[in-house]
Amino acid sequence: MNAAKITGIVLIVLGLAGFFTGGFSFTKETTKAEIGPLQLKVEEKESVNVPQWLSIGAMALGGVLLVVGFRRKA
Repeated sequence: MNAAKITGIVLIVLGLAGFFTGGFSFTKETTKAEIGPLQLKVEEKESVNVPQWLSIGAMALGGVLLVVGFRRKA
């Protein structure tokens, strides 16, 4: 397998994951105050939305790279 095929497959998988999940979330811990040995920590839940046009574009670009990878024989 050449680099174009591998990149195409990765883009298609990432595009499908972004399309069906719509995004991802993660928890971020920050220190708000520190008084001597005491610390006040806050956990914030952040979410990142993946636009559908970006997911569809990644799948389309992955498809193009797969076609180019199969046409180019080394």
